[in-house]
Parts: sequence; structure tokens; C-alpha cells
Amino acid sequence: MGTARMGWRALRSHIHLAAWRPHVERSMLPVLGAAAFLCSGLPAVAAGRHLEKHFAVNARPVVVIHNVANGRIEVKSSKNAAVDVVASQTSDKIGFEMEQAGDRIDVTANILDASAQPRELEASLQLTVPEETELQLKTETGLIYVEQVMGDMTLESVAGDVHLKEVSGYIIVRTTEGSLVCTQCAGKLDFKSISGGAQVLQPALTNVSLFTTSGNILFDGDFVRTGLYTMKSGKGLVEVHFSGNDSFDLKAQTAMGTVDNQAAAYLKPDSHGVKRLASKVGQGLAKVELSSYSGTIRILKRD
Repeated sequence: MGTARMGWRALRSHIHLAAWRPHVERSMLPVLGAAAFLCSGLPAVAAGRHLEKHFAVNARPVVVIHNVANGRIEVKSSKNAAVDVVASQTSDKIGFEMEQAGDRIDVTANILDASAQPRELEASLQLTVPEETELQLKTETGLIYVEQVMGDMTLESVAGDVHLKEVSGYIIVRTTEGSLVCTQCAGKLDFKSISGGAQVLQPALTNVSLFTTSGNILFDGDFVRTGLYTMKSGKGLVEVHFSGNDSFDLKAQTAMGTVDNQAAAYLKPDSHGVKRLASKVGQGLAKVELSSYSGTIRILKRD
């Protein structure tokens, strides 16, 4: 009983001290076991496998997430001036550290036991943020999913995929193996990967740069007038679907592969053969450059 009282007094002292730090809020959840909760006089509930935090913010906050564990990061927007975080995990081998400094929210998932098995290192994060929010997200193998967020964002993953829906801003995506699916995205997009592919669907992007060493690239949408579009794959397929109402200047070239022109009615076949195509649709207002070292470049007109 004396141990429980000492634990309760320590907890009250911690809460009292935290009240003197109004500008920086920090929370560390080391995911203690049930025995530790009992020793502190608190009930042993779920061993800290589920955590919810609420951070009040002003306009256009910045959210930084570093998830060294395996798990999904999901970000959606709301009309509220707050960042809500829901963290969950499968074991006590992971701890979450959360910190607020003004309108910046930092969330980090730390590995507490270096000998833990991969199945014990699964941690997922669900966030609700204001519509205008800047994002810096980094994970190892889990999916990054962002929907209806307006703001610059940098998204990094080693082996996980990145799915974006109805986002806008300056979008930077970096992966090693993970692929990108960007649906109804607006603004500027910069994607680089070793073996991951990229699909850009129904975009309203004014500047696109897609590069992958061995993955495939698909661009299916309209080219914004005066927009710049560069798509390169070392040995993967580069495929573009365009509209008859588009206006763009096209250059497509491959060293060892072929250029498959399936829109000859709009794009005059190049006299240099199947490895190069230079043509113009409409007034040629947008600039489109496609290249692959040994892969196929395919160009089609949508029905």
C-alpha cells in the first residue's frame, strides 16, 4: 500500500510540474507492462497499447512523424483547429513520444527492445489535422495514406507504399521499394524511388517530376497548360494517357527500349524509328518529357 501511495504522489508531482510548461507539451509512452502499472497504483489496462492525444493549434500547423516501427500512418483532415493522434501497437516493445512546440507537433515511435521480433514492432498512427497542414512523415514498411490535406508535404518510406487522395501543395515523395498512387492531386509533385512505381490519376498538377530506377510509371490525366512534366524510368514502363483537349509538346526517348505510339492520329510518328518521338498536340502549351533506358514508353489517348 505504501508503494502505491509513493507512486501516486510521484504522479501528482509530475502533473504539477507539467503545468509550468505551457508552451511545450511532451508525452512519452514507454509502453510499460502490467506490473509497472500496478506498482504505480494505477490499473493495468491494455499495457499502453492504445493512446489518444489532442493538441490545440492555430492556422496551418506542421506535423512531423517518424515511425521506426512497422505500421500504417493515416492522415485525414477536419474543420477543427486541432491535431488528434491515435496510436496503437501490438506489444510493449515500442514507445511513443509526442511533443508540441507552438503549432508544430512531433510524434516519434521508438523501439525499446532491440531484440524484439518483427511482429512485435508494429505500430500504427491515425491523425486528424486541419485542412491546411504541412506534413513531414517518415516510416519503414507501413503504408502512408493522406486524404484531403492542403499544404506542402514530404513523405518518406523504405518499403511502404504512399497513397494520396485529393491533396494539394508541394508534394515530395521518396521511397526505396514503395510505390506511389496519387489520385486527384494538385500543385507540384516530386517522386523518386529505386524500385517503386508511380501512378498519377486525374491530377491537376502544374509540375510533375517522376523518377524510378526499375519501377513503372503511369500518368492518366490532363496536362495543365504551361505545366512541366518529366517522367523517367531506368528499365520500367512509362505510360501516358492524354485527352484530345490537351495542349502539349512531347519528347519521348529510349536507348534500348521502344516508343509505343498508340495515338498516331494525334502524334505524328517520328522518322527516327521506334526509339524516339517528338510531336505536338494542340498549341503545345505544356511540356512533356518521357524517357526510359531499356523500358517501353507507351502513349495513348483516352476515349
